[in-house]
Amino acid sequence: MPSVLLQATARPALDPWQLVLDATPVVKLVILVLILMAVACWYVIGAKPVRLHKLDDQSRRFLQVFWKDEHTRQWDMDVMGSLNGQLSRFASSPIATVFGAGYAELGRIARTGTPDLADVDNLERALKRAQNAELTRLENQIPWLASTGSTAPFIGLFGTVWGIMNAFIQLHGQQSATLDAVAPGIAEALIATAIGLVAAIPAVLAYNYFVRRLRVVESEVEAFASDYLNIIRRHLLVD
Repeated sequence: MPSVLLQATARPALDPWQLVLDATPVVKLVILVLILMAVACWYVIGAKPVRLHKLDDQSRRFLQVFWKDEHTRQWDMDVMGSLNGQLSRFASSPIATVFGAGYAELGRIARTGTPDLADVDNLERALKRAQNAELTRLENQIPWLASTGSTAPFIGLFGTVWGIMNAFIQLHGQQSATLDAVAPGIAEALIATAIGLVAAIPAVLAYNYFVRRLRVVESEVEAFASDYLNIIRRHLLVD
């Protein structure tokens, strides 16, 4: 007899998979959307660090080549051309790309005559365009993390509200509206909000991390562009 009473009063185990299976079609659709968003976010979270690591490695190696024997090196178009010929080794580095853009612009200036200080503005614009293009390329897919972090909880909340409304509608016509009658429907609805939070929290954390990393990259590229322009002013341009 006690064992029978124990079985009758035992609390049901939490089974998220069963809650999803028992949910209404609209809630299931919401959950599917949230799962797809989460999968896309985890792809970005997994792929972006690999790309950033490759970027950091190639930028570091390019700077080693660029600054090699800086104090004894005589900068001229031949030296710049030699460095430009090695850019294929540093294809993922925004710093190398900015250097290539500056060298290309410098070559166009040199073909029109001896470079002078009046050409500095054109060179600065070329470097700035290259910086902006590289940073835009690096920011690719990052907005998806922000969008998921900001919208996933509300999408999950929509599924929850819909499920709760459906649970109360099911009470219509019943003799007694007890908690036991409405609790399963509410539990099925709340799973949508839970999945929304599971999708949003990693997305927000990853977004903040990647934004900080990109700010570091941006400052490094800007510092190199400034140094590069100073070298060109000192060694390649004439008053």
